[in-house]
Amino acid sequence: MKREHNHRESSTGEGGSSSMTMKEEAAGVDELLVVLGYKVRSSDMADVAHKLEQLEMVLGGDGVSNLSDETVHYNPSDLSGWVESMLSDLDPTRTQGKPDSEYDLRAIPGSAVYPREEHVSRRSKRTRVESEMSTTRSVVVMDSQETGVRLVHALLACAEAVQQNNLKLADALVKHVGLLATSQAGAMRKVATYFAEGLARRIYRIYPRDDDVALSDTLQIHFYESCPYLKFAHFTANQAILEAFASADKVHVIDLGLHHGLQWPALIQALAVRPNGPPDFRLTGIGSSLTEIQEVGWKLGQLASNIGVNFEFKSIALNNLSHLKPEMLDIRPGLEYVAVNSVFELHRLLAQPGSIDKFISTIRSIRPDIMTVVEQEANHNGTVFVDRFTESLHYYSSLFDSLEGPPSQDRVMSELFLGQQILNLVACEGEDRVERHETLNQWRNRFGSGGFKPVNIGSNAYKQASMLLAFHAGADGYNVEENEGCLLLGWQTRPLIATSAWRINRVE
Repeated sequence: MKREHNHRESSTGEGGSSSMTMKEEAAGVDELLVVLGYKVRSSDMADVAHKLEQLEMVLGGDGVSNLSDETVHYNPSDLSGWVESMLSDLDPTRTQGKPDSEYDLRAIPGSAVYPREEHVSRRSKRTRVESEMSTTRSVVVMDSQETGVRLVHALLACAEAVQQNNLKLADALVKHVGLLATSQAGAMRKVATYFAEGLARRIYRIYPRDDDVALSDTLQIHFYESCPYLKFAHFTANQAILEAFASADKVHVIDLGLHHGLQWPALIQALAVRPNGPPDFRLTGIGSSLTEIQEVGWKLGQLASNIGVNFEFKSIALNNLSHLKPEMLDIRPGLEYVAVNSVFELHRLLAQPGSIDKFISTIRSIRPDIMTVVEQEANHNGTVFVDRFTESLHYYSSLFDSLEGPPSQDRVMSELFLGQQILNLVACEGEDRVERHETLNQWRNRFGSGGFKPVNIGSNAYKQASMLLAFHAGADGYNVEENEGCLLLGWQTRPLIATSAWRINRVE
């Protein structure tokens, strides 16, 4: 999925038209498919799309048995001729009927709009068809991997057209990404669909809304259940807090994004069994809905009471962390150990100039004993749209790939949760673009310049986090990495989230 940015700019030029020869332009060849390596007249587009649909239907049935070792197919860059030759070889008796409607709804991916016809004997003959296919492996019909590469190139070409403000080309490209996406399955198809929707929203200025906090919180619960990312984030942050407060009698934790409070039952239970007895535990929860925050606090209070932990809760309704003031937190200097906790919250402050610096200054003024921060390990906050788009395409492809498994409600909702992030990242700009993830090194620079120094989370947390992953289904692809005292959780070879801990640098 890597791309050559400089080559792309030189080959497409303004609006991507310089890659077309004068002869092709005179012939009326569709410019968007020229970018993708195909030669199709604009006037033939509807016919080619219909033939591709017919080809897919034939290949889904017994048409493969008609292939022979002597079959010769034309250059796929001549898309119309190639599809015609394939149809003739696979189904000589096919009809040339046109769709009943002006728009052939069968071109829409999926079966919700236009259900696919299924051959009655398709499943019963699968073994025979696969056997016959084994004798014709040298004939490449529709190589999914090659089409996947073309799909990525189409997405990147569309992003570049958007960046160049060539909306006519971008409009054409985004409409045809779906044509290439139909050959894909699993994570690649899902990711491409979300990125294409984001591009379409940006092109047509139909921007996604980011004001349904209740829905986002609900989706986050499903994300928590279906994969280990949030569990890892909560566990590693809690471990850093427990080690910092090992001998404290009074503990005050400030959660910058309480949501459903999923992180704190485990910490309360750990405090309850501490060898030297549980400390007094005070939790300040910050969120957008006062009623929901108070409900979470009540439930946590019930749990703490049942297991013998003295618990106090304070709720703060705040829509923007940059508005946080020290006096809201009721800090008791010298009487309690203070921890500030943030899981996937701080990157949103980057949408407003100066907000992150103001926030760091506020936190520094309350002088916490420790601050734990969990963020996505990605650079989605650059100034160049195409670079952000490319980085995020790689990042979310890995995330979606890690979610692949047996269908479940949690997985579907988790994909919606990540899809919301993609739409915001691709479609929005200015203060509306809140998904502005940065890398661990970038956060190190920010906190370092703000008067903080890193706290080593430690090898014990690393070992326990690795053990936690071992209990997760499909954990083989996940890995934990220690990086200069921070812990990162990744999928295959790519780090995806990072946990770090900080305290005030008192040598000033």
